[in-house]
Amino acid sequence: MAESNPHDLSRLRIDRSREAEANPSGSKRNTAVFWGIAGLAAVAALFFFFRNGFSSAVEIQTYNVVTVSPAQQNAVLTASGYVVAQRQAAVASKGTGRLVYLGVEEGDQVKEGQIIAQLEHSDLDAGLAEAKASLNQALANVEEAKAERVEAGANYGRYQKLLADQLVARSAFDAAEARFRRAEASVGANEAAVQVARTRVRAAEVALEYTNIRAPFDGTVLTKNADVGEIVAPFGASTTARAAVVSIADMSSLEVEADVSESNIQRIKPGQSCEIVLDAYQDTRYPGLVGKIVPTADRAKATVLTKIKFAERDQRVLPEMSAKVTFLSQPLDAAEMSGAKKIVIPPSAVLTRGERKVVFVVRDGSVAETPVEIAGTMGSQFEVSSGLSEGQQIVLNPPADMKSGVKVKPAVK
Repeated sequence: MAESNPHDLSRLRIDRSREAEANPSGSKRNTAVFWGIAGLAAVAALFFFFRNGFSSAVEIQTYNVVTVSPAQQNAVLTASGYVVAQRQAAVASKGTGRLVYLGVEEGDQVKEGQIIAQLEHSDLDAGLAEAKASLNQALANVEEAKAERVEAGANYGRYQKLLADQLVARSAFDAAEARFRRAEASVGANEAAVQVARTRVRAAEVALEYTNIRAPFDGTVLTKNADVGEIVAPFGASTTARAAVVSIADMSSLEVEADVSESNIQRIKPGQSCEIVLDAYQDTRYPGLVGKIVPTADRAKATVLTKIKFAERDQRVLPEMSAKVTFLSQPLDAAEMSGAKKIVIPPSAVLTRGERKVVFVVRDGSVAETPVEIAGTMGSQFEVSSGLSEGQQIVLNPPADMKSGVKVKPAVK
Protein backbone atom coordinates (compact mmCIF):
# COMPACT_ATOMS: atom_id res chain seq x y z
CA MET A 1 0.00 0.00 0.00
CA ALA A 2 1.42 3.29 -1.03
CA GLU A 3 2.10 5.76 1.64
CA SER A 4 0.79 9.33 1.14
CA ASN A 5 3.30 12.12 1.03
CA PRO A 6 2.24 15.12 3.03
CA HIS A 7 4.34 17.38 0.71
CA ASP A 8 2.68 16.22 -2.56
CA LEU A 9 1.10 19.47 -3.93
CA SER A 10 -0.37 17.82 -7.00
CA ARG A 11 -3.27 16.67 -4.97
CA LEU A 12 -4.32 20.19 -3.93
CA ARG A 13 -7.61 21.63 -5.46
CA ILE A 14 -9.47 24.97 -5.07
CA ASP A 15 -13.01 24.49 -3.93
CA ARG A 16 -15.02 27.40 -5.47
CA SER A 17 -18.35 26.05 -4.45
CA ARG A 18 -17.88 27.48 -1.01
CA GLU A 19 -16.83 30.86 -2.50
CA ALA A 20 -19.97 30.93 -4.65
CA GLU A 21 -22.04 30.01 -1.66
CA ALA A 22 -20.34 32.72 0.33
CA ASN A 23 -20.92 35.42 -2.44
CA PRO A 24 -23.83 34.31 -4.71
CA SER A 25 -24.50 37.81 -6.30
CA GLY A 26 -20.95 38.52 -7.63
CA SER A 27 -21.25 36.39 -10.76
CA LYS A 28 -24.60 37.84 -11.65
CA ARG A 29 -23.28 41.37 -11.19
CA ASN A 30 -20.40 40.78 -13.61
CA THR A 31 -22.77 39.38 -16.21
CA ALA A 32 -25.07 42.38 -15.89
CA VAL A 33 -22.19 44.81 -16.32
CA PHE A 34 -21.04 42.98 -19.44
CA TRP A 35 -24.45 43.05 -21.05
CA GLY A 36 -24.93 46.69 -20.07
CA ILE A 37 -21.74 47.75 -21.77
CA ALA A 38 -22.62 45.70 -24.84
CA GLY A 39 -26.05 47.32 -24.99
CA LEU A 40 -24.65 50.83 -24.78
CA ALA A 41 -22.20 50.02 -27.57
CA ALA A 42 -25.00 48.67 -29.72
CA VAL A 43 -27.13 51.77 -29.12
CA ALA A 44 -24.17 54.02 -29.99
CA ALA A 45 -23.48 52.03 -33.13
CA LEU A 46 -27.12 52.19 -34.19
CA PHE A 47 -27.21 55.92 -33.49
CA PHE A 48 -24.09 56.47 -35.57
CA PHE A 49 -25.38 54.21 -38.33
CA PHE A 50 -28.76 55.88 -38.53
CA ARG A 51 -27.26 59.33 -38.24
CA ASN A 52 -24.75 58.80 -41.03
CA GLY A 53 -26.24 56.02 -43.10
CA PHE A 54 -29.90 56.90 -43.25
CA SER A 55 -29.88 60.69 -42.86
CA SER A 56 -31.47 62.24 -45.99
CA ALA A 57 -29.29 64.59 -48.08
CA VAL A 58 -30.45 68.20 -48.50
CA GLU A 59 -31.69 69.02 -51.98
CA ILE A 60 -29.89 72.03 -53.44
CA GLN A 61 -29.50 74.03 -56.62
CA THR A 62 -25.93 74.60 -57.77
CA TYR A 63 -23.97 77.04 -59.91
CA ASN A 64 -20.73 76.35 -61.76
CA VAL A 65 -18.22 79.12 -61.16
CA VAL A 66 -17.12 80.80 -64.41
CA THR A 67 -14.81 83.62 -65.44
CA VAL A 68 -16.09 86.38 -67.69
CA SER A 69 -14.52 89.34 -69.43
CA PRO A 70 -15.59 92.93 -68.74
CA ALA A 71 -17.31 92.99 -72.12
CA GLN A 72 -19.80 90.37 -71.04
CA GLN A 73 -21.51 92.72 -68.62
CA ASN A 74 -22.74 94.55 -71.75
CA ALA A 75 -23.56 91.36 -73.63
CA VAL A 76 -26.75 91.38 -75.66
CA LEU A 77 -26.35 88.04 -77.39
CA THR A 78 -23.74 85.40 -78.13
CA ALA A 79 -23.30 83.31 -81.27
CA SER A 80 -20.81 80.83 -82.65
CA GLY A 81 -19.27 80.85 -86.10
CA TYR A 82 -16.14 80.47 -88.19
CA VAL A 83 -13.48 82.77 -89.61
CA VAL A 84 -13.99 83.11 -93.37
CA ALA A 85 -11.96 85.02 -95.96
CA GLN A 86 -14.34 87.26 -97.88
CA ARG A 87 -11.87 87.39 -100.77
CA GLN A 88 -10.73 83.90 -101.66
CA ALA A 89 -10.07 82.11 -104.95
CA ALA A 90 -9.27 78.64 -106.21
CA VAL A 91 -6.76 79.45 -108.97
CA ALA A 92 -6.87 77.20 -112.04
CA SER A 93 -5.35 77.32 -115.50
CA LYS A 94 -7.25 78.59 -118.54
CA GLY A 95 -5.89 75.82 -120.70
CA THR A 96 -5.09 72.13 -120.42
CA GLY A 97 -1.50 71.00 -120.12
CA ARG A 98 1.28 69.52 -118.03
CA LEU A 99 2.50 71.56 -115.08
CA VAL A 100 6.19 72.38 -115.54
CA TYR A 101 6.65 75.09 -112.89
CA LEU A 102 5.11 75.76 -109.49
CA GLY A 103 6.72 78.63 -107.63
CA VAL A 104 4.78 78.81 -104.36
CA GLU A 105 4.18 76.79 -101.20
CA GLU A 106 1.48 76.96 -98.53
CA GLY A 107 1.77 80.18 -96.56
CA ASP A 108 3.64 82.14 -99.26
CA GLN A 109 2.64 85.74 -99.88
CA VAL A 110 1.81 86.57 -103.50
CA LYS A 111 1.17 89.80 -105.39
CA GLU A 112 -1.54 90.44 -107.95
CA GLY A 113 -0.36 89.31 -111.40
CA GLN A 114 2.55 87.26 -110.07
CA ILE A 115 3.21 84.05 -112.03
CA ILE A 116 2.75 81.23 -109.55
CA ALA A 117 2.75 78.29 -112.00
CA GLN A 118 3.28 77.48 -115.69
CA LEU A 119 2.12 74.79 -118.10
CA GLU A 120 4.20 73.17 -120.80
CA HIS A 121 4.25 75.57 -123.79
CA SER A 122 6.89 74.51 -126.34
CA ASP A 123 4.21 73.93 -129.01
CA LEU A 124 2.70 77.33 -128.34
CA ASP A 125 6.12 78.96 -128.56
CA ALA A 126 6.47 77.48 -132.06
CA GLY A 127 2.99 78.68 -132.98
CA LEU A 128 3.80 82.19 -131.84
CA ALA A 129 7.05 82.22 -133.83
CA GLU A 130 5.19 81.09 -136.94
CA ALA A 131 2.55 83.79 -136.48
CA LYS A 132 5.21 86.46 -136.11
CA ALA A 133 6.96 85.23 -139.28
CA SER A 134 3.68 85.44 -141.17
CA LEU A 135 3.23 88.99 -139.91
CA ASN A 136 6.68 89.97 -141.13
CA GLN A 137 5.92 88.45 -144.53
CA ALA A 138 2.67 90.38 -144.73
CA LEU A 139 4.44 93.61 -143.85
CA ALA A 140 6.99 92.98 -146.60
CA ASN A 141 4.21 92.33 -149.07
CA VAL A 142 2.65 95.66 -148.17
CA GLU A 143 5.91 97.49 -148.85
CA GLU A 144 6.29 95.70 -152.19
CA ALA A 145 2.71 96.56 -153.14
CA LYS A 146 3.26 100.18 -152.23
CA ALA A 147 6.38 100.34 -154.43
CA GLU A 148 4.45 98.84 -157.32
CA ARG A 149 1.70 101.39 -156.77
CA VAL A 150 4.20 104.25 -156.91
CA GLU A 151 5.68 103.01 -160.19
CA ALA A 152 2.26 102.27 -161.71
CA GLY A 153 1.02 105.68 -160.65
CA ALA A 154 3.95 107.48 -162.27
CA ASN A 155 3.49 105.51 -165.48
CA TYR A 156 -0.24 106.22 -165.45
CA GLY A 157 0.48 109.95 -165.13
CA ARG A 158 2.79 109.95 -168.13
CA TYR A 159 0.24 108.09 -170.24
CA GLN A 160 -2.41 110.66 -169.34
CA LYS A 161 -0.25 113.47 -170.82
CA LEU A 162 0.64 111.44 -173.87
CA LEU A 163 -3.00 110.62 -174.48
CA ALA A 164 -3.89 114.30 -174.20
CA ASP A 165 -1.28 115.11 -176.85
CA GLN A 166 -2.51 112.15 -178.89
CA LEU A 167 0.96 110.67 -178.79
CA VAL A 168 -0.14 107.24 -177.51
CA ALA A 169 -2.83 104.82 -178.45
CA ARG A 170 -5.90 104.56 -176.28
CA SER A 171 -5.20 100.90 -175.57
CA ALA A 172 -1.75 101.68 -174.17
CA PHE A 173 -3.30 104.28 -171.86
CA ASP A 174 -5.94 101.82 -170.67
CA ALA A 175 -3.24 99.26 -169.88
CA ALA A 176 -1.32 101.82 -167.79
CA GLU A 177 -4.48 102.79 -165.93
CA ALA A 178 -5.39 99.15 -165.20
CA ARG A 179 -1.92 98.50 -163.86
CA PHE A 180 -2.24 101.44 -161.46
CA ARG A 181 -5.65 100.28 -160.21
CA ARG A 182 -4.27 96.78 -159.60
CA ALA A 183 -1.34 98.22 -157.64
CA GLU A 184 -3.70 100.20 -155.40
CA ALA A 185 -5.87 97.14 -154.79
CA SER A 186 -2.78 95.07 -154.01
CA VAL A 187 -1.74 97.54 -151.32
CA GLY A 188 -5.18 97.30 -149.69
CA ALA A 189 -5.16 93.50 -149.82
CA ASN A 190 -1.70 93.25 -148.32
CA GLU A 191 -2.57 95.72 -145.55
CA ALA A 192 -5.59 93.55 -144.72
CA ALA A 193 -3.28 90.51 -144.65
CA VAL A 194 -1.12 92.37 -142.14
CA GLN A 195 -4.13 92.83 -139.85
CA VAL A 196 -4.90 89.12 -140.11
CA ALA A 197 -1.29 88.27 -139.31
CA ARG A 198 -1.31 90.61 -136.31
CA THR A 199 -4.50 88.96 -135.04
CA ARG A 200 -2.87 85.55 -135.35
CA VAL A 201 0.14 86.77 -133.40
CA ARG A 202 -2.15 88.12 -130.68
CA ALA A 203 -4.05 84.83 -130.55
CA ALA A 204 -0.78 82.92 -130.22
CA GLU A 205 0.34 85.28 -127.43
CA VAL A 206 -2.96 84.79 -125.59
CA ALA A 207 -2.68 81.01 -125.94
CA LEU A 208 0.84 81.21 -124.56
CA GLU A 209 -0.32 83.45 -121.72
CA TYR A 210 -2.92 80.83 -120.80
CA THR A 211 -0.03 78.61 -119.77
CA ASN A 212 0.89 81.17 -117.09
CA ILE A 213 -1.14 80.86 -113.89
CA ARG A 214 -1.13 84.22 -112.11
CA ALA A 215 -2.31 85.42 -108.70
CA PRO A 216 -5.64 87.25 -109.10
CA PHE A 217 -4.99 89.53 -106.10
CA ASP A 218 -2.57 90.12 -103.23
CA GLY A 219 -2.95 87.29 -100.77
CA THR A 220 -1.64 84.20 -99.03
CA VAL A 221 -1.44 80.70 -100.49
CA LEU A 222 -3.71 78.48 -98.38
CA THR A 223 -3.39 75.15 -100.19
CA LYS A 224 -1.36 73.65 -103.01
CA ASN A 225 -3.46 71.16 -104.99
CA ALA A 226 -1.11 70.07 -107.79
CA ASP A 227 2.55 69.25 -108.33
CA VAL A 228 4.97 69.62 -111.22
CA GLY A 229 4.36 66.92 -113.83
CA GLU A 230 0.61 66.63 -113.30
CA ILE A 231 -1.95 67.47 -115.98
CA VAL A 232 -4.14 70.44 -115.10
CA ALA A 233 -7.23 71.75 -116.85
CA PRO A 234 -9.87 74.46 -116.45
CA PHE A 235 -12.73 73.71 -114.05
CA GLY A 236 -15.08 71.15 -115.53
CA ALA A 237 -12.94 70.53 -118.60
CA SER A 238 -11.74 67.11 -117.46
CA THR A 239 -12.60 64.53 -114.84
CA THR A 240 -9.08 63.12 -114.69
CA ALA A 241 -6.98 66.31 -114.61
CA ARG A 242 -6.40 68.66 -111.70
CA ALA A 243 -8.50 71.81 -111.63
CA ALA A 244 -7.38 74.28 -108.97
CA VAL A 245 -3.60 74.48 -108.71
CA VAL A 246 -3.61 76.58 -105.54
CA SER A 247 -6.15 78.40 -103.37
CA ILE A 248 -5.42 81.96 -102.28
CA ALA A 249 -7.04 84.18 -99.67
CA ASP A 250 -6.76 87.86 -98.88
CA MET A 251 -6.05 87.70 -95.13
CA SER A 252 -7.08 91.33 -94.69
CA SER A 253 -10.63 90.31 -95.62
CA LEU A 254 -11.09 87.81 -92.75
CA GLU A 255 -14.45 88.02 -91.00
CA VAL A 256 -16.41 85.82 -88.62
CA GLU A 257 -19.59 84.39 -90.12
CA ALA A 258 -22.08 83.50 -87.38
CA ASP A 259 -25.63 82.19 -87.54
CA VAL A 260 -28.03 84.25 -85.41
CA SER A 261 -31.45 82.88 -84.55
CA GLU A 262 -34.37 84.55 -86.33
CA SER A 263 -35.94 85.28 -82.95
CA ASN A 264 -32.88 87.32 -81.89
CA ILE A 265 -31.91 89.03 -85.13
CA GLN A 266 -33.79 92.20 -84.14
CA ARG A 267 -31.19 92.69 -81.38
CA ILE A 268 -28.38 92.97 -83.93
CA LYS A 269 -27.67 95.92 -86.23
CA PRO A 270 -24.84 96.86 -88.64
CA GLY A 271 -21.98 98.66 -86.91
CA GLN A 272 -22.76 97.15 -83.51
CA SER A 273 -19.71 96.49 -81.31
CA CYS A 274 -18.70 92.90 -80.65
CA GLU A 275 -16.13 90.86 -78.79
CA ILE A 276 -14.59 87.93 -80.68
CA VAL A 277 -12.91 85.00 -78.92
CA LEU A 278 -11.27 82.26 -80.99
CA ASP A 279 -11.19 78.72 -79.66
CA ALA A 280 -7.51 78.59 -80.61
CA TYR A 281 -6.63 81.66 -78.50
CA GLN A 282 -9.15 81.77 -75.69
CA ASP A 283 -7.09 84.22 -73.64
CA THR A 284 -7.19 86.82 -76.43
CA ARG A 285 -10.27 88.94 -77.06
CA TYR A 286 -10.59 90.78 -80.36
CA PRO A 287 -12.74 93.89 -80.83
CA GLY A 288 -15.07 93.72 -83.78
CA LEU A 289 -18.22 95.13 -85.28
CA VAL A 290 -21.15 93.85 -87.28
CA GLY A 291 -20.25 94.34 -90.93
CA LYS A 292 -23.26 92.87 -92.67
CA ILE A 293 -26.50 91.06 -91.95
CA VAL A 294 -27.19 88.87 -94.98
CA PRO A 295 -30.71 89.78 -96.21
CA THR A 296 -32.05 86.23 -96.28
CA ALA A 297 -32.75 83.53 -93.72
CA ASP A 298 -31.90 79.85 -93.68
CA ARG A 299 -35.26 78.11 -93.65
CA ALA A 300 -33.84 74.80 -92.44
CA LYS A 301 -31.95 76.28 -89.48
CA ALA A 302 -34.17 79.32 -88.82
CA THR A 303 -31.08 81.51 -88.67
CA VAL A 304 -29.71 84.61 -90.38
CA LEU A 305 -26.06 84.79 -91.43
CA THR A 306 -24.23 87.70 -89.82
CA LYS A 307 -20.71 88.82 -90.76
CA ILE A 308 -18.49 90.36 -88.08
CA LYS A 309 -15.38 92.33 -89.01
CA PHE A 310 -12.17 92.36 -86.96
CA ALA A 311 -11.31 95.86 -85.76
CA GLU A 312 -7.62 94.98 -85.83
CA ARG A 313 -5.56 92.36 -87.65
CA ASP A 314 -3.68 89.50 -86.03
CA GLN A 315 -1.40 87.29 -88.12
CA ARG A 316 -2.40 84.29 -85.99
CA VAL A 317 -6.02 84.41 -87.14
CA LEU A 318 -6.58 81.87 -89.91
CA PRO A 319 -9.53 80.95 -92.12
CA GLU A 320 -11.91 78.28 -90.80
CA MET A 321 -11.00 78.86 -87.14
CA SER A 322 -14.02 78.54 -84.86
CA ALA A 323 -15.05 81.64 -82.94
CA LYS A 324 -17.52 82.84 -80.32
CA VAL A 325 -18.99 86.31 -80.82
CA THR A 326 -20.52 88.41 -78.05
CA PHE A 327 -22.71 91.24 -79.35
CA LEU A 328 -22.49 94.26 -77.03
CA SER A 329 -24.98 96.94 -76.08
CA GLN A 330 -22.29 99.63 -76.15
CA PRO A 331 -18.70 100.00 -77.38
CA LEU A 332 -15.83 99.17 -75.02
CA ASP A 333 -12.61 101.11 -74.59
CA ALA A 334 -9.18 99.53 -74.96
CA ALA A 335 -8.78 99.00 -71.21
CA GLU A 336 -12.03 97.06 -70.98
CA MET A 337 -11.16 94.96 -74.01
CA SER A 338 -7.75 94.06 -72.58
CA GLY A 339 -8.92 93.59 -68.99
CA ALA A 340 -8.38 90.20 -67.35
CA LYS A 341 -11.24 87.76 -66.96
CA LYS A 342 -12.94 87.82 -63.57
CA ILE A 343 -14.84 85.29 -61.46
CA VAL A 344 -18.49 86.19 -61.00
CA ILE A 345 -21.20 84.46 -58.97
CA PRO A 346 -24.90 85.14 -58.31
CA PRO A 347 -25.63 87.15 -55.14
CA SER A 348 -28.03 84.37 -54.10
CA ALA A 349 -25.04 82.08 -53.49
CA VAL A 350 -23.53 84.34 -50.80
CA LEU A 351 -24.30 84.27 -47.05
CA THR A 352 -23.11 86.79 -44.47
CA ARG A 353 -21.55 85.27 -41.36
CA GLY A 354 -20.60 88.11 -39.07
CA GLU A 355 -18.27 90.29 -41.08
CA ARG A 356 -17.48 87.53 -43.55
CA LYS A 357 -19.03 86.64 -46.87
CA VAL A 358 -19.16 82.89 -47.43
CA VAL A 359 -20.32 80.43 -50.03
CA PHE A 360 -20.71 76.66 -49.83
CA VAL A 361 -18.60 74.64 -52.24
CA VAL A 362 -19.91 71.19 -53.16
CA ARG A 363 -17.31 68.42 -52.83
CA ASP A 364 -18.02 64.67 -52.93
CA GLY A 365 -21.67 64.98 -52.00
CA SER A 366 -21.23 67.40 -49.09
CA VAL A 367 -20.60 71.11 -48.69
CA ALA A 368 -17.68 73.11 -47.34
CA GLU A 369 -18.07 76.66 -46.07
CA THR A 370 -15.66 78.88 -48.00
CA PRO A 371 -14.95 82.57 -47.27
CA VAL A 372 -14.84 84.84 -50.33
CA GLU A 373 -13.83 88.42 -51.06
CA ILE A 374 -16.38 90.45 -53.04
CA ALA A 375 -14.58 93.07 -55.14
CA GLY A 376 -17.68 94.63 -56.65
CA THR A 377 -20.46 93.92 -59.09
CA MET A 378 -20.48 93.08 -62.77
CA GLY A 379 -23.96 93.59 -64.06
CA SER A 380 -26.24 91.63 -61.73
CA GLN A 381 -23.40 89.37 -60.51
CA PHE A 382 -20.86 89.63 -57.70
CA GLU A 383 -17.22 89.86 -58.74
CA VAL A 384 -15.10 87.57 -56.54
CA SER A 385 -11.45 88.53 -56.04
CA SER A 386 -10.41 85.54 -53.90
CA GLY A 387 -11.73 82.31 -52.44
CA LEU A 388 -13.02 80.60 -55.59
CA SER A 389 -11.65 79.24 -58.83
CA GLU A 390 -13.24 78.57 -62.20
CA GLY A 391 -15.06 75.25 -62.45
CA GLN A 392 -16.00 74.89 -58.78
CA GLN A 393 -19.63 74.14 -57.90
CA ILE A 394 -21.38 76.25 -55.27
CA VAL A 395 -24.82 76.17 -53.62
CA LEU A 396 -27.50 78.61 -54.71
CA ASN A 397 -29.83 79.98 -52.02
CA PRO A 398 -28.16 78.05 -49.16
CA PRO A 399 -30.17 77.83 -45.89
CA ALA A 400 -29.07 80.37 -43.29
CA ASP A 401 -28.08 77.57 -40.88
CA MET A 402 -26.12 75.49 -43.42
CA LYS A 403 -22.80 74.21 -42.13
CA SER A 404 -19.80 72.39 -43.52
CA GLY A 405 -20.22 68.64 -43.85
CA VAL A 406 -23.93 68.66 -44.65
CA LYS A 407 -24.75 66.06 -47.27
CA VAL A 408 -26.44 67.46 -50.36
CA LYS A 409 -27.89 66.26 -53.62
CA PRO A 410 -29.07 68.09 -56.74
CA ALA A 411 -32.69 69.21 -56.59
CA VAL A 412 -35.05 67.38 -58.91
CA LYS A 413 -36.23 69.80 -61.60
